[in-house]
Amino acid sequence: MSCGSFLVSILFACLLFSPLSLAAQKLFYDFDVKDFEGETFHLSSLKGTVSLVVNVASQCGYTDGHYKALTKLQQSLGGKGKFQVLAFPCNQFGQQEPGSIEEIMQFAQESYNINFKIFDKIDVTGPEADPAFANLIEQSGKAPNWNFWKYLVNGEGVVLHAWGPRYSVDAIFDDVMRAVGQAGGSVESTLGEKGFGAGEEL
Repeated sequence: MSCGSFLVSILFACLLFSPLSLAAQKLFYDFDVKDFEGETFHLSSLKGTVSLVVNVASQCGYTDGHYKALTKLQQSLGGKGKFQVLAFPCNQFGQQEPGSIEEIMQFAQESYNINFKIFDKIDVTGPEADPAFANLIEQSGKAPNWNFWKYLVNGEGVVLHAWGPRYSVDAIFDDVMRAVGQAGGSVESTLGEKGFGAGEEL
């Protein structure tokens, strides 16, 4: 093998196995997850849609503000089919989601009349982390260390932003609206004067 061919082979191998290349092999919408009934949900069905993916818990100090704000956000931006809130219950942080998925759904529906998708209860970090959520962490470089982390995913499944629970839904609204606008959805806000609430911004 000539020196030139050898160098080309080395360069190709480096590109093939680089972190950027490996990360690009799978995006969030390439995964399947389980819905609250245990049925397979193909995230690929959401391609072309902007998603705000959130690890939720029913007994957290951030629960009330976030559930109210996420419901308003879905109502405000979800009407054109270009935006979805995707909620994944998780009991890893403070053991604040101890109930069954049936109990979680009942709480969310009766207390907040939620209008967004809630999926099956999962781990979001560690060796048992759901692969789809692990992909969010891999893409963003930010792993959740508490409930109500929020990952903004564009229509291709690429993570655009990630925020911890102290970032209110109101604080991230401009970024969400911008992403929806780029996806071809409506960006007309139906917010009231008080906005979304959901906690203080970091």
